[in-house]
Amino acid sequence: MLSVISPAEALEILKKSFLPPVKTEYVKIEEASSRVLSRDVLSEEFIPSFDRSTVDGFAVRCADTYGAGENMPAMLSVKGEILMGEEPESSISRGECMKISTGGMLPEGADSVVMVENTEDGFEGMCLCNKSVALFENVTRKGDDIKAGDRVLSKGTVINSSSVGSLAALGISEIPCVKKPVVGIISTGDEIVSYREKPQTGKIRDVNSVLLCSLLKENGCVVLNYGIIKDNRKQLTEVFHRALGECDTVLLSGGSSKGERDMTAEIISERGELLFHGLSLKPGKPTILGKCDGKAVFGLPGHPAAAYFVALRLVIPFTELLTGKKSVRRTGKYILSQDIPSNHGREEMVAVKICDGRIIPVFGKSGLVTLLSESDGYIIIDRNREGVFAGEETEVFFIK
Repeated sequence: MLSVISPAEALEILKKSFLPPVKTEYVKIEEASSRVLSRDVLSEEFIPSFDRSTVDGFAVRCADTYGAGENMPAMLSVKGEILMGEEPESSISRGECMKISTGGMLPEGADSVVMVENTEDGFEGMCLCNKSVALFENVTRKGDDIKAGDRVLSKGTVINSSSVGSLAALGISEIPCVKKPVVGIISTGDEIVSYREKPQTGKIRDVNSVLLCSLLKENGCVVLNYGIIKDNRKQLTEVFHRALGECDTVLLSGGSSKGERDMTAEIISERGELLFHGLSLKPGKPTILGKCDGKAVFGLPGHPAAAYFVALRLVIPFTELLTGKKSVRRTGKYILSQDIPSNHGREEMVAVKICDGRIIPVFGKSGLVTLLSESDGYIIIDRNREGVFAGEETEVFFIK
């Protein structure tokens, strides 16, 4: 019999047993999409780096426009024009203004901009301002967007297109990112053959390594696939030890139940420490967690759906610990279309699909991979319940 613990207890063991150091590497912003920042990014510049106009018009001293109106416009001497992308050739003094375009740099002495539609051409190079402006009206000031020393992005942020745009605006070309964790996958069992082969009677294709590899890559990991290892203790031990030396964590798929040929627990124990063997989860009861050379080693069930659900429940949260990634789970609450019975005393993950805003369970044995292709996500039935009932509002965790 397995001595089981709950998924919540398993997650606590993971958090307490492994405090992985964050490894940093610098990544070009063009290649940083979906990467995780290993520390805060601070601005070294003011954005914008100068006071600039937000409208087409005339740069003025606001005091020169006080009281101005259509019946009594302010008369200002036009000192010149500020060309886009260039510094003003001179400053302005009392009673003077300069023509300016949107985005243009304010000349020294100016503190506001009068919109062009509120002006008229006067005689002999004069500008008539038909409306007064307040201090810094129609002006974006130096550092209004961001100041030198301000935090632009926080540690743990997942880089996306908007993040890249912010970095480019600051002239930052490389950023400190968490080095992607390397995860090794070993599939075990005499009955397993490559998914590329047509299996003979009694054999099954290796689905788990491809399934887990895809899931881990989707979540920012580098994956090393060590292939299919038969139920040969010496060979499995050798490959396992090699994977430990090359990876940050290792997944052994299959060989985790209490069968005669299941050696995973013994091999982990010989190299390190067995933290638990047995999870109060359906599917996924024979799950193993070990600690070898300070690294987490997972023994996952051989059934594809069971391995997948355990990976979602434990492995992916652990890789988020390795990266410092802020967990974001897409969820939604919907109404159950029918009763779903469950085993009291064991948490259960049930694959579901959403049709017309209602939850429909996708029933099937844990080895049926079609169950995954038909599902939009899953629900979790608490271990203290004997099921959930039609009409209940239930949270769905999406996998698509």
